[in-house]
Amino acid sequence: MYETFWTTDPVKLLRAGDGFTLSETATDARPGFDRGKKQAAAALTEGSAALRELQEKLFAAGTVGERKQVLLVLQAMDTAGKGGIVSHVVRAVDPNGVKYVAFKAPTPVELAHDFLWRVAKRVPAAGEFGVFDRSHYEDVLIARVHELAPPKEIERRYDAINRFERELVETGTAIVKVMLHISKDEQKKRLASRLERDDKHWKYNPADVDERMRWDDYQTAFQRMFERTSTDVAPWYVVPADRKWYARLAVQHLLIDALQGMDLDWPEVDYDIEKEKKRLAAS
Repeated sequence: MYETFWTTDPVKLLRAGDGFTLSETATDARPGFDRGKKQAAAALTEGSAALRELQEKLFAAGTVGERKQVLLVLQAMDTAGKGGIVSHVVRAVDPNGVKYVAFKAPTPVELAHDFLWRVAKRVPAAGEFGVFDRSHYEDVLIARVHELAPPKEIERRYDAINRFERELVETGTAIVKVMLHISKDEQKKRLASRLERDDKHWKYNPADVDERMRWDDYQTAFQRMFERTSTDVAPWYVVPADRKWYARLAVQHLLIDALQGMDLDWPEVDYDIEKEKKRLAAS
């Protein structure tokens, strides 16, 4: 089993609990995993099979009305690897059961409502594997850094988020919130590589450098986000992201752990199996 690749279960190691300090957390660490990139690739392959079976059970449960669903929330500075998580981890499961949402700047219609209005409409339904590539947390990160809302409103939003997520959990949603933690130097290397390759130019956005200039402000905003919204029912996990292969493996493990905790099984059918075998043979 893929679990044998881990020396220690990383779930507790990655959790942003009481006293967590982002500035003291290494971006190139490998919590719970003391092997290299080659072994990580083998572990990711084995983990994909486990994740795929669990997601299929989740989807099957949804077809018979069970209120069980999972939501992966990805937040990070630019280039930290959110897209890689989607393409190397999430793509291992049946796309029919995946609900992917990449939140952009809110539209005028969305701005006319509370910030959670557009998010509530996109949460996963029964049996779905939801992915938020950026999320409602933009409204306490970018909004704080760029002063798009007053401090009192930002504080209100933290409380609103906690209530919102608690309600999701109470109605059957397992929430996995991941912050991919990349260093400023590594981000610079990744941005530079996009400028060196014709096939990567489209991924480069000059605005990323503008946001990079506010690095310290974002780190402060992330720290406050953890302090206010890493709760018992929906904790944050901070995954070192300088090594892409470790980040992908760690997020995969967090998802498998969440799905295993949902006590999933194949749903019982409402027909006589032996009778149907005979009918089918005679048809």
